[in-house]
Amino acid sequence: MKKLYVIVAAFSLFLANCASEPKEDTKDSVAEQKDVVREKALSMFAVLPEKAENPENILSEAKITLGKMLYFDTRLSKDGKNSCNTCHNLETFGVDNLATSPGDLGKNGTRNSPTVFNAALHTTQFWDGSEPNVEAQAGGPVLNPVEMNMPSEKAVVDRLKKVKGYVELFKAAFAEDKDPVTYANMKKAIGAFERTLLTPSKFDKYLAGENVFSDAEKKGLETFMNTGCVACHRGATLGGDSFQKFVYNGKDKGRFDLTKDSVDMYMFKTASLRNVEKTSPYFHDGGAPTLEDAVKIMGKESLKKDLTDAEVAEIATFLKTLTGDIAAETKKSPELPK
Repeated sequence: MKKLYVIVAAFSLFLANCASEPKEDTKDSVAEQKDVVREKALSMFAVLPEKAENPENILSEAKITLGKMLYFDTRLSKDGKNSCNTCHNLETFGVDNLATSPGDLGKNGTRNSPTVFNAALHTTQFWDGSEPNVEAQAGGPVLNPVEMNMPSEKAVVDRLKKVKGYVELFKAAFAEDKDPVTYANMKKAIGAFERTLLTPSKFDKYLAGENVFSDAEKKGLETFMNTGCVACHRGATLGGDSFQKFVYNGKDKGRFDLTKDSVDMYMFKTASLRNVEKTSPYFHDGGAPTLEDAVKIMGKESLKKDLTDAEVAEIATFLKTLTGDIAAETKKSPELPK
C-alpha cells in the first residue's frame, strides 16, 4: 500500500512540474498576435504613395520650382491681393480656416476652400468635380471674378512676360517650347508643384506594419470602419474619389449646378480626410466648426446613425493620426522673380 502512495505522489509531482515549466514559444504573446484591426484596415486603405505622377505633365525640378513661385505670387490676381497660397495656405495645412474665402475684390466665394495637400491624388477637383486634375484646377481661380479676378488668359501671360525672371524660369522649365510663357504652361507648373504636396502620417506607418498606434487610436480606427465611414472614405486618401448626396442646409445644389442633371442634385465630391484635424471648418460651406461636429453630422446625414459622444470621440482620435508632417521648406515662401 505504501508503495502505491509513493507512486501516486511521484506521478502527481511530475504533473505539477510539467504544469509549472515554461511552455515553448507558441506565439501567443501580445506582441506576436496578429493585429486583426490592421488586417481589416489593409483591405480598405492604402499607404500614401511617394509621388503623384501625371504622364501628361512630367515632373522636373525646374517645373516644380517655377510652380511654387507662381503658387505664392499675388501678381496672378488683378489687384495683387491674392495668390493660390492666400486661400490654400501651406502654413496651415493648405487651407485658410475660413468658411468661405475673400477674393481679390474682398468678396467671399460660396464654397469652402479645400486643402491642396494630397489633392493631386483625387480623381477630380473642386467640390463639384468640374476639373479632372490639379493642372486644370490651377487655372480656374486665376480667372474667376470672385477669386483672383484676372480678365483673361492673355492678361495673365502679358503680365508674366513683363517679369524677366519669369521669362527665364519658363524657358528652363519648358525648354522644348518655342514660346514657353503660356497660360497652359503656367497651369502645368503650378500643378507640378502641387503634385509634391503629399503628407504621409502615423497612419501610413501603422499600415506598413509599425506598432505606432495606441490602444485608443486602434479603437478609433475600428469604430471608423465598423460604423460605415469607409463607404465614402477609403483608399490612400480616405476620400476624394467619389460623389455622395449631402443635402445638409439645402442651399447649395452641388454638381447639379454644373451638369443640370437631376441625378446630381446635392451631390458633392467626398472630402479627403488626410490632415482633417487641421482643416476646419468643414463641408462645402464650412458649416461645421469642429471635427467632432463634422463627425456627428456625417453620422446623421450620411450613415443615418446617431453616433454617441463616445463613438464620435473615438473616431476623432483616429482621424488625428492622419495629420502629416509638413517640411519647413515646403511651407516657406520662395523669393519671387523680378
